[in-house]
Order: sequence, then C-alpha cells, then structure tokens
Amino acid sequence: MKIQTKISLLFLTLSTGILILLNAFILYFEYQFNYADFFKRLETRVNLTAQIRLFPGEKSTAYSEVRNRYLEKLDSEKEQLIKADSSGSFKNTTLPNEFFFEVTKLGTAQYRTNNQFFAGKIFSKANQKYLVVVSALNPYGLSEIQELQRILFIGFLGSLIIAFFVGKMFSSYTFNPVRKLTDQVKIITSNNLHLRLDEPAGKDEIAELTHTFNNMLNRLETAFATQNNFVSNASHELRTPLTIINSELEFALSKDDLTVTTKETLNLIHSETDKLTQILNSLLLLAQSGFDGKKQNWQKIRIDELLWLSVEAVRKINIDSKIQVDFNDLPENENMLHVNGNNNLLRLAITNIINNACKYSQNKLVSIKLYVEHKKIIISVTDDGIGIPLNEQQYIFDPFFRASNTHEFQGHGVGLPLTLNIIRLHKGTIAIRSEENAGTEIQVLLPVAEA
Repeated sequence: MKIQTKISLLFLTLSTGILILLNAFILYFEYQFNYADFFKRLETRVNLTAQIRLFPGEKSTAYSEVRNRYLEKLDSEKEQLIKADSSGSFKNTTLPNEFFFEVTKLGTAQYRTNNQFFAGKIFSKANQKYLVVVSALNPYGLSEIQELQRILFIGFLGSLIIAFFVGKMFSSYTFNPVRKLTDQVKIITSNNLHLRLDEPAGKDEIAELTHTFNNMLNRLETAFATQNNFVSNASHELRTPLTIINSELEFALSKDDLTVTTKETLNLIHSETDKLTQILNSLLLLAQSGFDGKKQNWQKIRIDELLWLSVEAVRKINIDSKIQVDFNDLPENENMLHVNGNNNLLRLAITNIINNACKYSQNKLVSIKLYVEHKKIIISVTDDGIGIPLNEQQYIFDPFFRASNTHEFQGHGVGLPLTLNIIRLHKGTIAIRSEENAGTEIQVLLPVAEA
C-alpha cells in the first residue's frame, strides 16, 4: 500500500473518531438538557398541585386558573397526593420503589424509567406531611432526540464522504513534490549521470532530500567515470606487457640450444601467462558489463539464431560436447523471438552457460530448450553433471567462487558472475535448479523486444 493511501486512510480514521466523539457529546448534552427541562416542568406542576390541593384559597384558585390556561397537559400526566400516617410514614402503592425511597428520605426526588418521568416533593401542613407526585410521559422529547440522532447520522455519513475526498486531496497535494522527485530519479541512469534533480526553494524536507540525491549523483558520476577510465585504459596498459612476455617466451622457446629443464620452465611460464591473459579478459568483460549499455552497440537480436551461434562456438571449443537443441515450442509469431541488446555480450553469456554444462557433465548430453511464456523468452539448459552442493548454490554468482566439487575442472570463477551481469544488463534474470551428482538446470529469462 502506498504511503499516500495510508495517509488518506489515517486522515479518514482520525476524522471518523473526531466525528464520533462530537456526535456523542452532542447527544449526551441533548439528553441532559431534554431531561432537565422536562423535570423542571414536572417540578412546577408538583408545586402548583400542592398549592391548589393543600392550601385552598384565592391564591390556589389563581394558580389553578394559570395552570389550566397556560400550562399544557402533558402526555399521560398523573397527579398523586399521599398523606402520611400518624407516625409520619408514607405507604407506597404505585410508585417505583427506588423513587419512593429517595423522595421519602430526601424530601424531594426525580426519577425516570424508560420514557416515564416522576417528580415528587414532601409538603407539611398543620403538622401533617403530604407527598405530592406528578408523573408523565415525554414522547415529544424522545422524538426530538430521535430526530437529532437521524440528523447526526446523516451528517456523520456526509462528513465521512467529505473527509475521504479532502484526505485524498490533502495527501495528493502533500506527495506531489515526492512524485515529481520520483519521476526525475527514474530517468537518471548511467547513460545520463550528468543530470541533476531540480532543487526547490526553501529548506523543507523535500529540498533536503533533493540535495542529498544530487550529492549522491555527484559521487556516482565520479565513480562511474573512474570505472569507465579503468576499462578504457586497462586493456592497453595490462595486455601490452603480457603480449610482450608471450612474444619473448615464444622467441626463447624457438631456440634449439635449450636444455630440457629450461624448456619446461619456459613452457610453464607461457601457460600461466596465457591463463593470466584469460583472467584479465574475463575481468575486463565483467567490469564492462556493468555499464548499463553505455558503450554497447544495442540492436534487435533474434534469439534462436544467437543460440545456434553459441552452440557452434561451444562445439569448436569442446569438440567432444554433445548438445541437443529443442525448438518444438517456438511461437508462431517470429517477433516474439527478438530481444534488444548487444549481440556479442549476449552470445558470450549463453556460450558460458552451455560450455559450463558440457564441461561439468564431462561431455554427457546437454539439452537446450527455447520457448516463450508471458512475453519472456526462456532458454533452458539442462545437464546430467556433478551438480552444485545445496549450501553453496547461493554463492555461485560471486566473482572467483568455485564449488567444492569442481577441483578437477579448470576455471577461474568469473564466468557465471559475468553471465549474470550481462543478463541483468539486458533486463533479464537467471534461475537455477541443481542437485549434487544429479545435474543442473539453468534458465535464462529475457524480455521480448517491443514492436
């Protein structure tokens, strides 16, 4: 999941939490206000009822007229006047026990059960106690709360939708500089290391990141230039002395007055010099294959033709090799057999794999199959050779590494690393499956060239 999406979801989650808390507060205080207001109305009726029924007279008549004229009749409104017995105690008949105990203990009380409200108060008259209770239902208050809940729910859903799009716009605006930075970084390769990112004005995190990238590009450009100079000059600087040494050795070996010991010594030096030349050539190719095509001649290559050239090259190197090529699963569309790349390097990589299969199988049959799957050209090379120990397979692409069971075979440990570099250079991959003393299968996967 992208960070931009995570921020949008986080913003939506925070907004949801804030809205839930806000709605909960609104509902809570609405409940409190609604109930408090209704209890005040009941208390007013309790006082009026006591005045009218306990203290008759002109005032009570006026109170009765005010009540009948100006106070609305509450839903299921009920008045109760309970007289205390001779001991000053009240007998409960129809009131909720909790409310009755509270009002008789404190002298006044309010109580609610479901949507029925009670208000009561104890009055005294001529040394006689009276309990006045007024109860009623509050359907209008309940419907008001329900309507508020509906409005808050609709507002909550609408606010969530708005918060989602606002969060998306906010995250998009926030990460717009990062996207621009990413787009600029994507176009920078070893071919154009001279390019630099546009540094924005200001000293924010994006400006700091851009500056850091540009500093890194400066170091990379210097490193690639150093490597480029080495590959360009090493061939001449290192091969020339070796060529002179070989020429002098051949001249010395052509003389007839050499002793047997001297000739053997010179032949050994000549052989080791040839090995050193081969290692040097491999190392130069290995270094050159890491240039991302900077100095390569790229073209469309037909892979089946290149595979035949590689097979013929191996047969010339090892005349005892046995190679079987399977072209039965080639696609009908010939365009699916083309790849973009450097012909010489790609042929070198395929030749290395086939030659290794022949060498480490001691010239047993090597099977090669070419086919195309999911716009990938796959070259499968299978042998019945010595295989690779399981615990060493992870190191076979390390330069100069040789498996523990290859001591009887000549090699320098640079063939497979060179092959991997070349295949990666062509945006491909290498897959390997091997079992010791059972054989090895190597698959080279290369992308089909776009039309």
